[in-house]
Order: sequence, then structure tokens, then C-alpha cells
Amino acid sequence: MTISLDAAEWVRRFHRAPSAAARLVCFPHAGGAASYFHPVSAALAPAVEVLAVQYPGRQDRHAETPVDDLFVLADRLADVLAPELAGPVAFFGHSMGASVAFEVARRLEARGTRLLALFVSGRRGPTVHHDDRVHEKGDEELLAEVKRLGGTGAAVLDDEDIRSMVLPALRSDYKAAELYHYRPGPDVACPIVALVGDSDPKVTEAEAREWAARTSAAFELKTYPGGHFYLNDHTAAIIRLISDRLTA
Repeated sequence: MTISLDAAEWVRRFHRAPSAAARLVCFPHAGGAASYFHPVSAALAPAVEVLAVQYPGRQDRHAETPVDDLFVLADRLADVLAPELAGPVAFFGHSMGASVAFEVARRLEARGTRLLALFVSGRRGPTVHHDDRVHEKGDEELLAEVKRLGGTGAAVLDDEDIRSMVLPALRSDYKAAELYHYRPGPDVACPIVALVGDSDPKVTEAEAREWAARTSAAFELKTYPGGHFYLNDHTAAIIRLISDRLTA
């Protein structure tokens, strides 16, 4: 299926898979970009076609103003994705991306789309709130937090040119994630699979288990050794999990 011009602004497809059994839409973490999911796309194709979301303000969209309101971001993505999701589809989001994926799923299900599954990684349930204010701190403190969590590319933040390019989107994403509060209303009717690292400083297993209340379908919790970016060390296992759920 061809992606519309509007969706092409927001979605990256690294490996075409016209005969795929399903599509997986991936939502990046705060400061992350669509390219983070290139290895996932390569591993799942051609059985599953991956569409990776590219938020404004990074990589090829670096000249655009980042969106610092998660609800605004979800509204826009729901409008963009709705025409593109004919056939079986699932969502995967890590950290902030999990909240974005959930809110987009709520909006699309209200329009009649039904997901095969919602994979939420490294993120506490939406009703669990921490009064984090990292987005209000200075540049050095914000970057120190990113390095502490150990995300892919954290080491390159020592480069002054790269820092100046990523800081606006990073701060905007942190604001969107930290000020997000769950709004009561219909949740989702698809199964939710929550994934978490056993030593993640941002979310405990108990907080991840709170996702169970946000679906009327089945819920699973998968725990892996590691911190907030545990998935970097368990990519193969997570890809097997996704593949099993989407191609069964």
C-alpha cells in the first residue's frame, strides 16, 4: 500500500512488505526518531511491515517546531494514520512513545479501527503520575538525565553541534511526557502487552502492571533484565514476541 503525502511527512517505511500479514506502527521515546526502529523493520520484514513515526523537530524534520503537548501530538497522528491502517495493525511505543501510542489507539478505536495489540514499553500505566520536571531544568541537567538512562546515541551528546540540534526536540518531548495526565474515557479493546526492564529507574513492574486497567481485552507483562533501555539488549527476544503475536 502506498503511503499518502500527508502520512509520508510523519511516517517512515524502511522495508516495503506488500504481502505482510500485519503492520506494526512504532512510536519513539523522548528525543528519539524513526530511525531507532530501522533494525526492527529489517528483522520483521517481510512477515510484518513496520511504519516508524517521525515526530517534528528531529532528523529530516529538524527545522520544524517540536510538539510539546502529547494530546495535540496524538490528535495529529490519529488524523494522519487513520487512512493508512487498512488491514491488521498493531502499535509499539517505548517510554513517551507508549503514551502516544495509547492515546492514538484510543482515538482510532473510537473511529472503528481495531488493533491486534498495543505493546507499551518502559512506561508506567497512564493513571500513575510522577511529578517529574526534568524539562524545566537547565541544558546540562537535561542531558545528564538522558545519559543516565543510557539510550542509544547518548554518548554523542558530548558533541556541541549535535547537542544544539537535539536539545529543542528533547526538551519538548520531556515536557509532553511529564505533563501528560490520563483523561477518563473509553480505553482500548485490544490486548495490551507491557514490557519493562527490571531495574528501570523510570517505571517499576507494579507501575507497568497498571496498564491492565486500560484494556477490556487480555493483558500481559513481560519483564527483562536491564534499565530504561533494556530493549537495546533484548532486541531479538522482543522481535520474536511481536512476530509471534502478529503472525499467529
